[in-house]
Amino acid sequence: MKGLAMLRIGEIGWIEKERPACGPRDAIVKPLALAPCTSDIHTVWEGAIGDRHNLILGHEALGIVDEVGSEVKDFKPGDRVIVPAITPDWGTDAEQRGFPSQTGGALGGWKFSNFKDGVFGEFFHVNLADYNLAHLPEGMSLEAAVMIPDMLSTGFMGAENANIQIGATVAVLGIGPVGLCGVAGARLRGAGRIFAVGTRPASVKVAKEYGATDIISYKEGSTVDQILEKTGGEGVDAVIIAGGGPEIMMDAINVARPGSVISNINYFGSGVGDQDVIPIPRVGWGFGMADKNIMTGLCPGGRVRMERLAEVVTHGRMDPALMATHVYKGFDKLEEALLLMKDKPKDLIKPVVIVEE
Repeated sequence: MKGLAMLRIGEIGWIEKERPACGPRDAIVKPLALAPCTSDIHTVWEGAIGDRHNLILGHEALGIVDEVGSEVKDFKPGDRVIVPAITPDWGTDAEQRGFPSQTGGALGGWKFSNFKDGVFGEFFHVNLADYNLAHLPEGMSLEAAVMIPDMLSTGFMGAENANIQIGATVAVLGIGPVGLCGVAGARLRGAGRIFAVGTRPASVKVAKEYGATDIISYKEGSTVDQILEKTGGEGVDAVIIAGGGPEIMMDAINVARPGSVISNINYFGSGVGDQDVIPIPRVGWGFGMADKNIMTGLCPGGRVRMERLAEVVTHGRMDPALMATHVYKGFDKLEEALLLMKDKPKDLIKPVVIVEE
């Protein structure tokens, strides 16, 4: 089979590989729609997970089931499915402790294009099909649905982990696609005022559509100073970090009021091991005693999560298709879409590749 792979750090290309084998509880899926992610860029061009050779990329997909194992009950060949970016094992202590994305160890649920080949192949393997796949609702656009596996799940997790209360004031630092979903998640959780920090016109427009009440441009001065001024010096009840380098943690803590939550959904994929650190401001953090709590998490996966996010979209609570600024047709357009994600032109939010209608 053909797939778009990381050949080595800094290089991608098309390769041929054997079709993956299907276990008794697993499924083999062929792509219906795919979306490159910034994580793919970190993987290839920054070596975020180390040097990998001939690793098929990708973790955001809708698919058509091609084969199921003998013990799979709820899916059959021909079914159109949502494939979560994170596919836990659902049998380790991590699941029992309430952290399924960390199955088998830190980030263990992130299997695609990490521990095994990803979804940018003509076929790909999904472990535990009955627990990880979800049926694609009839009539849902592919452009909307392909945002569910990672963008919605990660962005909404940012709002969930931030413990946003009714009427709370929230700051979302970074309004790429994940940050935009953080804005939407904050509104759905009942936030009153939502500051969205970013400058790209396409993202600003969608941020307002998703519920941002204030747009903060870091080009117009300190993000912290602007938000503190607009809140009368009080700061915000919750911060969602959805972009930026290590220094973004300084802004997040300094803009958060005592008793707040800083919820990180940013992938700090650049750097060399633990030689690079993420700084925390000593005074801004109240010398470690200001009740400013930092939460982290990896995109939730699994069937129930996908089904619940699909309900949000089905019933019109938000339209993820607004983020699909560049839509390609055909599997062979994957490389072009991935390179677009790397180059990040100003009018880009998210590229999508429709493989089959």
